[in-house]
Amino acid sequence: MRFAGRAYRGHDPQWAFAPLSGDGAAVYGGRFNPKGVAALYLALSPTGAINEVCQGLASRIAPMTLVEYEVDCTDIHDLTDAAARAALGIAKSDMACNWGDEALIAGKTPASWAIATRLIAGGAAGIIVPSYAQEAAADHRNLVLWKRGNRRPHRVRAYDPTGKLPANQLSWPKSR
Repeated sequence: MRFAGRAYRGHDPQWAFAPLSGDGAAVYGGRFNPKGVAALYLALSPTGAINEVCQGLASRIAPMTLVEYEVDCTDIHDLTDAAARAALGIAKSDMACNWGDEALIAGKTPASWAIATRLIAGGAAGIIVPSYAQEAAADHRNLVLWKRGNRRPHRVRAYDPTGKLPANQLSWPKSR
């Protein structure tokens, strides 16, 4: 399917100079990207993006740079749709697996990584999934992108009409 619309991400201000990279997710992996696979995780609402950053755990919100994206991508699978999941043979329980414990503690391949690996091999650019952040609203959805670029069919642009996003890390203090 084609997804054309807005999406959002709350960035650590230190890394806001590279809003399209997805490289941070490749370091340890994420729910829908194995280690070594870059992925850009976006929320489909601003409140969803804030909840993803906080993961429902923080009693306070740390500083972040909220970025809006203009997305126009084909090769997207909507895994919030039961019929689409059934056609792909994907179980909701596999999507919701405890990927962090399985991958980082037990050294296993999480079911959600297997889903991502199979879909990427089949040419998928990304997926729409429910938010698995704690306290996420029932309607919070995320867009996970494995393929993205400046042009269709996988166009993703950070909306920055006045050039306020930093160009590099030189404006940020060293981590303490």
